[in-house]
Amino acid sequence: MGDFRPWPPQLRPGRALAHTPGASGFGSPHRSDSRPPQTPRGGRPSGLIGRLGTTPPVPGRPASFLPLLALMGLPALLFALITWQVVDDGPLRRLDERISDAVVDPLRLYGGLSDLGNVTVAVPVLAVVIGYVAWRGRRAGTNRWWLPPLAAAVLMALVPVLVVPLKELIDRPGPPIMHGGPGYYPSGHTATASVAYGAATLVLLPWLRGRYVRRGLVVACAVVNLAVGFGLVRRGYHWPLDVVASWCLCTVLLTALWLLLSRNSRRTSAGTPSSRSGPS
Repeated sequence: MGDFRPWPPQLRPGRALAHTPGASGFGSPHRSDSRPPQTPRGGRPSGLIGRLGTTPPVPGRPASFLPLLALMGLPALLFALITWQVVDDGPLRRLDERISDAVVDPLRLYGGLSDLGNVTVAVPVLAVVIGYVAWRGRRAGTNRWWLPPLAAAVLMALVPVLVVPLKELIDRPGPPIMHGGPGYYPSGHTATASVAYGAATLVLLPWLRGRYVRRGLVVACAVVNLAVGFGLVRRGYHWPLDVVASWCLCTVLLTALWLLLSRNSRRTSAGTPSSRSGPS
């Protein structure tokens, strides 16, 4: 008469139990050896945030480009805005000149602060740091040890290449204490100090131990650069916008150096014996 029953079908051990959701042990849908299913996502964790997943790749969450945009895009935009106002004699330039007239004080102390941006002071500091970092990297046998010091030196060499043509092209007269001579925008002292001390900080940070030591170096770099800018404006050597524009330009340059050093650090870490698969 067929297999007709007036009641629902019952589970039979070893058969239908294999298809029961959540079943374990013998007859489990996850195989008898409890290994994960061979699916793209079943047993593979997704990648870290902003990085590729495992092989085959399981996409992780996309990295945010907002910090990078803030570090490079906003300073570049602000530099373009200031330059436009200075060239067209806009209201921002007139406000800048009024502020300068109100804050200038020919005290020698301020001149001493501005001297920290001299080529004869800032560049030797960077040269000492470059030599130390190159020595440490070569002694430690670091892959591509030469790249950070070389990149810092090249960035320092780019400062006059960028600043001098801008000075000649814009040809902004200096403050009254400088007798209105041409070529004061952007500030060369500010650019020299920002790149020299900033690049020295970036290449030296990986060789320092201790979170507070590294933070202290970053704070010291910021304080020195602020002191240089303050001394230039207070002493009357530069208009305030000359200094701010140089800070914006150098922020873009130092961010590019930071990205290069970060990429080199990741490649160096990936090339160490401890990070490669297989026997050492």
